[in-house]
Formats: sequence, structure tokens, C-alpha cells
Amino acid sequence: MDTLRYSTIEARSAKFWVLLGGLALAVLIGYLSAHHMEVKGHVITGMNNQIIWGLPHVFAIFLIVAASGALNVASIASVFSKVEYKPLARLSALLSLALLAGGLAVLVLDLGRPDRLIVAMTTYNFKSIFAWNIFLYTGFFVIVGIYLWWMMDYGLQKYSKAAGLTAFIWRLILTTGTGSIFGFLVARSAYDTAMLAPMFIVMSFSFGLAIYILVLLASYSWCNRPLGDYILNKLRNLLGVFVASVLYFVAVYHLTNLYATEHHQVQKFLLLEGGIYTQMFWLGQILVGSLIPLVLIFMPQTRNCRITLSIASVLVILGGLAQVYVIVIGGQAFPLELFPGMEISSSFFDGIVVGYTPSIWEILLGIGGIAIALALVVVAIAVLDLLPESLADEIVQSKS
Repeated sequence: MDTLRYSTIEARSAKFWVLLGGLALAVLIGYLSAHHMEVKGHVITGMNNQIIWGLPHVFAIFLIVAASGALNVASIASVFSKVEYKPLARLSALLSLALLAGGLAVLVLDLGRPDRLIVAMTTYNFKSIFAWNIFLYTGFFVIVGIYLWWMMDYGLQKYSKAAGLTAFIWRLILTTGTGSIFGFLVARSAYDTAMLAPMFIVMSFSFGLAIYILVLLASYSWCNRPLGDYILNKLRNLLGVFVASVLYFVAVYHLTNLYATEHHQVQKFLLLEGGIYTQMFWLGQILVGSLIPLVLIFMPQTRNCRITLSIASVLVILGGLAQVYVIVIGGQAFPLELFPGMEISSSFFDGIVVGYTPSIWEILLGIGGIAIALALVVVAIAVLDLLPESLADEIVQSKS
């Protein structure tokens, strides 16, 4: 694979500047939305005293989880010595950094007081998983950045396998930490389970690979470079395995909670009586995000079809957003069980299901985070040698 030539994409055309300008505009609108929420207060959002993590958190958590999974392609090449994935490793590392940056940007801007991040970075409570995540996120940037540097520097490539192994372990810890944010919240019936940590890891594999496939297809179509079916079919099969794995962990998660009597009510809420949350679970997460993609991926008639692969990847992403929405928003909407076995009512709406309708400002902020990630990828592949000039079947297969 070392004989492959890497180069930048053409970045002088009008369509390139239109693309970059559109992404920059989306980023600006996202920032202005965050600024408007900061000035006017969260009263203009759909959030309230019960649902304190709104749609921006859904986007942020989705991007952070996907960032870990986007690195999976590079990990397969370096950690598991699958050399056919090595030409894809540079883009994999870059995309993981970009997605994490976009997710954290949304997270910081949704704090209401972004300057309070300084407190979180200088005052640590190591009993809090949030404090640990400060180290996990910054460590991810450093480790994956070094990994990408060593992959691109031919004099240091001999160390890239060690860096890849370190990055692989670190990203597993990072995603475990993100899932544990919810798993450690024992007061919330929908969160109180250790299953969330491994489920978030498998979710990251699926979400990150779906985004990676779309970026890869778009990049090679943009610059008219050869991209063979051999490597795409490998990614297709891998995506199918990850989607099926997420489906399995979701089933185990709900069956585990159904086994525990204390979680029967929240499971009834999420699976049967939760209104929009039940609809997003069955229609968004299960049907759109899992079953339809699995059919599109594994049908013999669609094996070499890039359109169906793209559609399946888009559906996995939409299903992933629905899944995170159900976990984050649905888990907060169900009332806290302050006094198990007793009915509760108060002027603070204790004991009732809380409504939530995201505002346009929250939606625009989330889209801005996605635009940040995509803009970073576009700029990087335009200035750095990240993409092989050809991924034709004969080249990839000759090196595998």
C-alpha cells in the first residue's frame, strides 16, 4: 500500500467555493442561533426544568459517538492488520477529529454560559463522569492527531501501528465514558443500566461508518477518482454487521429492563405509550435506521449498487439521530420516581410526562455543528494529501 499516491482534491473551482461558502454560512447561522439563545435565555427553546438536555445535545452526542466510530476504518487497518483498509485510514482519522470538533462545538454553545467551560477545565470533581470526559475528549484530539501525522510522515510510519492501537483503546474508553454519562444517572429509570456503555460503543461503529461511507463516496465522485466495488463491498458488509449489532444490543437493553420490575413502567412508556418517543423508536430507529438498511445492504441485487449503499447510510444516520433522541429526550420526559410505588403531583409537574418541542434555534445550532465537521473535512482534503489518487479494484486487490 505504500506505493499508493495520495494527493489533495482540486480546490480552485467555483463549485468548491460554493460548497465551502454554504458550509460556512451554516456554521455562522448556528453560531448566531447559539448567541440568540444565550442573550434571550433558554426560555426561547423547548427546554424546561425537566428536560434540560434538548435537541442540541442530541446532535452533539450523535457527533461525538460517530467520531469514535469513524476511526474504525483506520483501526481495522492498523490494529487488525487488514491492509486493504490502509488507503482509507487517513480520511478515517481526519473525519473522526472533525466530527468530535463539531459535536463539542454544539455542546459548548448549548451550555448557556460557554465561558463556564473554563471552570470545568480547571476545577475537577473526579467523582463526576463529566470531569473525566474533559480528559477523554482532549486526549482523543492529541492521540488521533499524532496517529494521523505518523501515517502521513513516511519517516514515522513505522510507529503508526502503535499510535493506532493507542487510539483504538482510547476511543473505546471515550465512548464508554459518553454512554456512562447516562448509565450512571440512577435517578432516571431509562438510564439506570450498565448496558448503555457497550451499546454506545456499538452505536458508534454504525453511525461513524455510515458517515464515513458517504464522505468517501462524495469525495471520490467530486474529484472523479477511481473507486472500485471491492473496497465498497467490504465497507457495505461491515456496515451491515454493525447495524445488526446495534439492533441486538437494543433488544438486550430493553429485555434487561423488562426483566427488572422497577423498569416496567418506563419500558411501557418508551415501547407502547410514549407518543412521539414510541413512534421514533419503532419507525425511526428500528424500521428506518435498522431493518430497511439491512435489506438494502444484504440483498444480492444491491451488492454493487452505490445508490442503495448511500441510501442505507443516510437511513442509518437518521435512525441514529432518532435513537439518540429517544435515549436523551425520552429518558428525561419520563417522570422521576422520587417515591417508588406512590403517585406524585406538585406545582413543578412531578409525576407526569413532560412535553418537549424543539425550537428553530436548537435545530439551527445542531445543523451548525454538522456543518463545522463537514467544513473541516472539506478544507483538510483540499490542503493535505489524505486521499489516494485511485482505489480501483485492481490496485486494492493487488495489495490485499
